[in-house]
Amino acid sequence: MQKMDSSLAPNPPHFVVQLSATRRGARLARLLAERQLDDWGVPPGEAVQIVAELAANAVLHGRVPGRDFRLALRMLPGGTLRIEVTDARGDRVPRLPDPAPEGAETGRGLCLVAAYADRWGVDEGPAPAKTVWAEVSPGRGRT
Repeated sequence: MQKMDSSLAPNPPHFVVQLSATRRGARLARLLAERQLDDWGVPPGEAVQIVAELAANAVLHGRVPGRDFRLALRMLPGGTLRIEVTDARGDRVPRLPDPAPEGAETGRGLCLVAAYADRWGVDEGPAPAKTVWAEVSPGRGRT
């Protein structure tokens, strides 16, 4: 499959979907991201793991009953993939946790995102929402 050169495209590819803030919605976010990246000719690699972690965080920590979360994938100029997950809990800004105790089943999500992404961060607002984003440059995490 040929890799898409988004730097030449007049409107770089993007994908946006709103999903229920449930475990099923988080699982669907991962599956849709994998499918979309495949459609773009981009090997999903670690990008799908980033989507899975950010979607799981949106469901576990950013959920407000009756509110959905949004997944956006954007190919930026130069081929960098930007992953964005927006949830309804702007009052809960994520930060890298202290190392989880050995054997812990939770607490490693953002550590994985930080390890897989070239850059990541949080954009607050518009109230009451926040967007957690990560960027993966060409050649990194796409094998």
